[in-house]
Amino acid sequence: MTEPLSQATIAIVNATVPALSEHGTAITTAMYARLFEDDRIRALFNHANQGESGAQVHALAAAILAYARNIENLGALAPAVERIAYKHVGYHILPEHYPYVATALLAAIKDVLGEAATDEVLAAWGEAYWFLANILKAREVVLRDDIMHAEGGWTGWRDFVVTERIRESSVITSFILRPVDGGPVLRHLAGQYLTFRLRPEGQPELKRNYSISCAPNGEFYRISVKREENGQGGSRFLHDVVQVGDVLETTPPAGDFFLSETPQRPVILLSGGVGLTPMVSMVEAIAADHTDLEAYYIHGTLSSDTHAMDSHVRALAKGHGNISVATFYSEPREHDRLGETHEGEGYVSVDWLAETTPLHEADVYLCGPKPFLRTFVSGLALAGVPSERIHYEFFGPADELMAA
Repeated sequence: MTEPLSQATIAIVNATVPALSEHGTAITTAMYARLFEDDRIRALFNHANQGESGAQVHALAAAILAYARNIENLGALAPAVERIAYKHVGYHILPEHYPYVATALLAAIKDVLGEAATDEVLAAWGEAYWFLANILKAREVVLRDDIMHAEGGWTGWRDFVVTERIRESSVITSFILRPVDGGPVLRHLAGQYLTFRLRPEGQPELKRNYSISCAPNGEFYRISVKREENGQGGSRFLHDVVQVGDVLETTPPAGDFFLSETPQRPVILLSGGVGLTPMVSMVEAIAADHTDLEAYYIHGTLSSDTHAMDSHVRALAKGHGNISVATFYSEPREHDRLGETHEGEGYVSVDWLAETTPLHEADVYLCGPKPFLRTFVSGLALAGVPSERIHYEFFGPADELMAA
């Protein structure tokens, strides 16, 4: 059991809040620079989110500040702890990796704060770090144990062969993945993701998360990936290089964003762009396992050219009988027809949701780019939707969204 923090440590950590607010990003930038001097530690991270302006730098700064501000109310951080623990399971971060972070963080605090980082301040932050680290490690042990004892579960990296490639739209392609060893696969929770270790020839290894876009089935996974022209290579590698018969490595499904296995109220699924991927998994799960559930799926994209898996979703909705589907196109093409290819033009709004769905009686699941999430996480709260009924997934670190 983790020993409680001392009152002296709590007081010192509280006193560092102004400095962290001003210098947090500088501290996390220095911390990552130190961490990445070790190639073994560097290989654990998704470097698409790193760099001076990388989202992970800002996300960690926000997380450290939130920890300091809530040092006497750590229950407020429970959702963040759960999210981080799942990320660590996905990236196969183990207990032996924690000391490297502690050393780098404390050295970075000293580098940035200089004389203000007294021995007392560093000792307090060392105690605070290990207190949180022990909470995370304990939760990760439980998650890994649950995975290993479930049918088809595994730990670390497992080889999957690509058995199908399916072009879903002008920008999204699906990949069907089956285990090379021929065994069963862990039945994921609809909404969870896989973490891949990609090895482009002649380039550094890449780590990437991709949501599973099919319902749990015990036999295979499907991921549906948007080709990002300006990304750092993961999606382009999958689209341009990976073919049927190629092998990809992944850790078990992870993530704290998933459809309840026993829904208690109507469900609203709301996605933007490639954020549809976990939602399709949820729609499939609802169609298969929740025949009486009232559900609404609303999706926003540019046009029918970029709209993936529409006919599949509408067929599931029709077969279920209690799933309503509505699509908004922000830049419809000439061949798109309102009322035929899509139900709305422009963008989905909270007002539209309130008028068209049982918004105040439902659980709302959100996935999409940051501006989309920023709009709806805050907009739904302002509209009176209780926070415990707003569930969201984002691609990449949450930074200011998580802090809010």
